[in-house]
Amino acid sequence: MESRQILKERQGRSLLRQEVSEGIKRYILENKLRPGDPLPTESELSATLGASRSSVREAVKTLDALDIVEVRHGHGTYVGRLSLSALVEGLTFRGLLSRDDDFKVMSDLVDVRELFERGMAERILTSLDSDHLRSLYRLVDDMERSKSGDGTGFVEADRAFHALLVEPLGNELIGQLSLAFWDVYTIVVPHLGVITSKDEAETVANHRRIVDAAHAAHAGDTDAFTRAIAEHYAPVRRRVQEAREADAAG
Repeated sequence: MESRQILKERQGRSLLRQEVSEGIKRYILENKLRPGDPLPTESELSATLGASRSSVREAVKTLDALDIVEVRHGHGTYVGRLSLSALVEGLTFRGLLSRDDDFKVMSDLVDVRELFERGMAERILTSLDSDHLRSLYRLVDDMERSKSGDGTGFVEADRAFHALLVEPLGNELIGQLSLAFWDVYTIVVPHLGVITSKDEAETVANHRRIVDAAHAAHAGDTDAFTRAIAEHYAPVRRRVQEAREADAAG
């Protein structure tokens, strides 16, 4: 009887915290606040939302974890960066948690990453200028020089390459999602034995082929570019499948 009452009280607090969290989000939207803008003090939010200060405090902690608000100790609370860090953490945890799900997660992430880049191919090609192309070539050269190192420089250049590829679109959400899925993949994949150092040369060649195709493409001619994107992701998908089969056999 006592445990049932405790559970009921916890559920009530959870619902209240959720209601206050929604109230804070509504406040941000209704007042057209932007990332970095200050929020009212805890007391002011409490009065505005008609909630206790403890409820506001708990709601702010929840929203802080989701990067919707940012608590700067000694300075106040601000609208957060609204990044996808919570999505990355959730997908990463799922990929690491279960051997039954991890290869499926990796396969799905490869599909989504390819979907972004192939689906936006025409717009990417018409948006890339000579400065972007030179920067992409430099990143491929960085990957080439970083082969067989500790892996850090190679991974950083790879990540920067895919960020720069979609940057000219000017679509912040696509950029964030693309990198979020990239980050999850690179965090989880070492635990699955999918990528080895011998794959680096193939990866560099495929990235260079993407830039070559973008450089040579005429406006509206996306065939060579989309083929290069597909050729980049095909071996990644193959390695995930091979690792899945090896795991099942072992």
